[in-house]
Parts: sequence; C-alpha cells; structure tokens
Amino acid sequence: MSGVPFVVDPDPDPELAEAGRLLFAGPVDFLLSAPELHHLPPADRIEVCFAGRSNVGKSSLINALTGRKSIARASNTPGRTQALNFFSMGDRLRLVDLPGYGYAEAPVKLVEQWQATLKGYLAGRPTLRRVFLLIDGRHGAKKVDHEIMELLDRSAVPFQAVLTKADKPAAGTIEKVAEALKTDLARHPAAYPEILTTSSQKHEGLERVRAAVAGLLEL
Repeated sequence: MSGVPFVVDPDPDPELAEAGRLLFAGPVDFLLSAPELHHLPPADRIEVCFAGRSNVGKSSLINALTGRKSIARASNTPGRTQALNFFSMGDRLRLVDLPGYGYAEAPVKLVEQWQATLKGYLAGRPTLRRVFLLIDGRHGAKKVDHEIMELLDRSAVPFQAVLTKADKPAAGTIEKVAEALKTDLARHPAAYPEILTTSSQKHEGLERVRAAVAGLLEL
C-alpha cells in the first residue's frame, strides 16, 4: 500500500455506512477469553481486531461501536485486558479486543506472556482481515506502536490507524497528530491509507469504523 496518499476521515460509501449500521445493530455476543494461543477459537470466520497501547480506549470503542455499555470491559487501569477477548457478530464475523501493549508495571513474566500471545495472534491468524490500530489522539504514535506496525508489515497483515479520544486534545492538536501520523504510516507497507478519528465518549467517527468493518465482509 506504500505510495498511496493517506487521507483522514473520508466519507464512507452510503451503502457501506448502512451495512455497518445494520451489522453493529445486530447480535454481538461475548465468545471467550484466550490468555494463550492454544485457547483461541477455531479460525472459521473473518476476524478484525482492535490493538493499541494500554488505556488507549480499545474496550470503550468496542462498547460504543456496538451500542453496549459493558460488552467489553473498560477501565482506567492500564493493563486490565490480559487476554484476547473474542466477540461473535452473527456467523460471519468476530471482533477481537487485544491486550494493551507497552505497559510494563505488571509482573515481568505476565507481561512477557501477554506480549507473546498478542504477537503470535497478529503474526499467524489466517482469518484476520484487518487490525484497527488505536493511537491516542493526544500523543500520536510512539515507539511501541511502530514495533507493532513493523510486526504487521513482516506478517503482511493490513492495519488501519484509528485516533482515539478526539474530544480530549486542545483545539488543533488532533489535526497536527493526524498529519504527523500520515508521515509515520507512509513507511509501513501494511498500513491502510485511511486514518479514522473517533471519540467513544461523544460517539464521533463511529460510522466510519463500522463502515470499514462492513467493507471487509464484501471482499
């Protein structure tokens, strides 16, 4: 995907926007938590996952997208999500909430186990269609984000950057972060050339994420 201009918050195709609305308005059920790779469910349907640094807002975004208050556990405590959490959306799609990365205050062996499971899933899941890589809109991409991007490049797994907490930065900050992110992403061949900005608290940008997920079912 290198060489393709990156755009921020493109308007979704109306048909995909409606398909995304219907998809996320349908059944969404917690399936299982997989603390290690041998606990993963069968790779028998399309999966999309949400990855990002600890406390970037993965669980909050999943709750907002699905219109459920607590289907994914959200917490102000970094590192609370300690397993890959799978959610079924009908018989064609699963959403996956990954453990946060880059949090080093848990016991070292536990952190190493989380990271090994996360990286093993990202590098080797045959039904994984896209990683939605969440990046804090207040701070932009950090070194640990680029380490995950490089892993996805090597594994040929497409990822799409989603800026979270768009309601939090001072005026103009989110635009500057998005412009800097364009330059960062241009170095990563697995990066999908559309950046989405979201606010789970204000329900901003959700329709674009829903449309992006729905589009993967059309491929």
